[in-house]
Amino acid sequence: MDIQQLQGTYNWLIPSLIILFIWETIWKLFAMWKAGRNNHLAWFICIALINTIGILPFI
Repeated sequence: MDIQQLQGTYNWLIPSLIILFIWETIWKLFAMWKAGRNNHLAWFICIALINTIGILPFI
């Protein structure tokens, strides 16, 4: 299999990753907004730190 065939096989990968990134970002922002709105400072900090450090995606 040469490079041209390999690129054609995975054309769907980049758009899928972009869609998943946007979906994940929307949910993270919603959770942070809800925690901040309900004055749950501890949850807001936990969500921010876990997402910033990347603990969940790493696991």
